[in-house]
Amino acid sequence: MLLPRLRHLVSARRLLSTDINRSNMKEVAIFASGCFWGTEHIFRKHYPLEPAPGKGILSTTVGYTGGNDHFPNPHYRLVCTGATNHAEAVKLEYDTDVVSYAELVEFFYRTHDPTTVDRQGGDMGTQYRSAIFTTTLDQQTVAQRVTEEVQAKHFTPKGLKIITQIVPAGPWWDAEDYHQLYLFKNPGGYQCPTHRMHW
Repeated sequence: MLLPRLRHLVSARRLLSTDINRSNMKEVAIFASGCFWGTEHIFRKHYPLEPAPGKGILSTTVGYTGGNDHFPNPHYRLVCTGATNHAEAVKLEYDTDVVSYAELVEFFYRTHDPTTVDRQGGDMGTQYRSAIFTTTLDQQTVAQRVTEEVQAKHFTPKGLKIITQIVPAGPWWDAEDYHQLYLFKNPGGYQCPTHRMHW
């Protein structure tokens, strides 16, 4: 009678240990690269969640961040005025055992134009700026290193300069429901032409 109970406890402990380890593998990355419909779409296309275990991205959410504290609950129409200074961004939860933060940063640069100020394609305004919002000091270091590498390899030879902001993440607000997975729900919807593989 005691032996089965001990086996059950050992199994439960192993399960708990596995859950803890997997939770430690999860981190959050936040990127802004123009209209968040396209940013989310291209990340999920190249890092699909299914079939399991996918390619490292566990979930995506589009929203607003990096804005003025005087606007504590921004919504789409207000953000579009430029008054709040929020960026349209995508928040990625990812498995660090499958994909590294450095790889995600490089992919971010590969899939938009980081050399234009407050603009992607025909979309203009502070909400469309190129930015990396870091959630840890390690992310800050990695983002700066990858930026320097990408600059030297892909932009310096063209005489271009990356102007992407790399700043600590602040408050985050989820965008309205209809923005979530917008281009998957509306395949013919607007997509910024800079959201493509540039190399």
